Amino acid sequence: MPGTSSGRSVSEKPSQPDADLVTIVIPARNEEAFIGACLDSILVQDESNLQVIVADGCSSDRTTDIVREYATRDARIELLRNEAGVVPAALNLALEAARGAWLVRVDAHATVPPDYVSRAVRHLRSGRWGAVGGRKDGIGLTPAGHAIAAAMGSKFGVGGSVYHYGTDTREVDHVPFGAYPTTLARELGGWDESLAVNQDFEFDRRLRERGYAILFDPDLRIDWYCRQSLRALWAQYHRYGAGKMAVMRMHPGGVRLRHLGPPGFVMAVIAALALAPWRPRLVLLVTGSYAIALGAASVVTARQLDDRTSKLLVPAAFAVMHTGWGLGFWRGLGRTLLGRPAAGRRQPAGSTEPQFAPSRS
Repeated sequence: MPGTSSGRSVSEKPSQPDADLVTIVIPARNEEAFIGACLDSILVQDESNLQVIVADGCSSDRTTDIVREYATRDARIELLRNEAGVVPAALNLALEAARGAWLVRVDAHATVPPDYVSRAVRHLRSGRWGAVGGRKDGIGLTPAGHAIAAAMGSKFGVGGSVYHYGTDTREVDHVPFGAYPTTLARELGGWDESLAVNQDFEFDRRLRERGYAILFDPDLRIDWYCRQSLRALWAQYHRYGAGKMAVMRMHPGGVRLRHLGPPGFVMAVIAALALAPWRPRLVLLVTGSYAIALGAASVVTARQLDDRTSKLLVPAAFAVMHTGWGLGFWRGLGRTLLGRPAAGRRQPAGSTEPQFAPSRS
């Protein structure tokens, strides 16, 4: 149920939100490599009347130490402990503690330009939008990371997820790291804490069901440090696919064709392999068709990369995204049919891949 939480350190909701104050929400867990750059980008916003809440999910690294160091230098920063350890619980903790009339989520793995907050809030103040979000540009720090970032910015990689590549301001069905009126977020009951992934999509779905529109503004640029290895990318997309089933059960009407593409491809390959003894050409037809599309998309996508190794890894990044998501989806469906908790509901304690800190130069 949306808004359900355990282990909260904040028990009383503030009174009427301050119309001139903006609350920035940063869910974090084991983000010592990135949290400093994230906070640096927030603290130089041209909108200075901020409440900056970092909701930490029991980090085992130096994340909380770094946040406390920043807080000693800037009183706008507050640190909350998220005992549940999942993103929606962090968002709900911050929602309870928010004093501002506007709630802007920023990912701990991301940095935003100096006018990001003021631009988002200006849209919300117009009264036309229930949510506002921007373009999520992947940032690579390794050869694999560069390939992954390029693949995530391609329609072939992410389908109809406009926020990865859109260039025109438009109404959409979902935005990442959205900005919302605080009172509206509270009226909706906050984020569903049973969903460690896709909770933002499910929240936006409820928002639209209430009759509110969502704005995508590509000038709201989010530099998001994506996974930096193919192994980590596989784990991420497998978890995304598994978690999508839980959201589809809640909101069947929210299913889009793009959501069924990777599961359909995976099932087609499995079916072709099963029928191979009788229909050997079917395997060639299915895999060959995908290989042609993969090759064409990879050639186009790799043009934006300078490093040869990164160029060569683009096809692998695409394939990992598609098969990871597709297999995760069928795993989630299987667990659902067996009456087990939906897969992908809990986030890992921290990434198992090496953490590469972003350059601050």
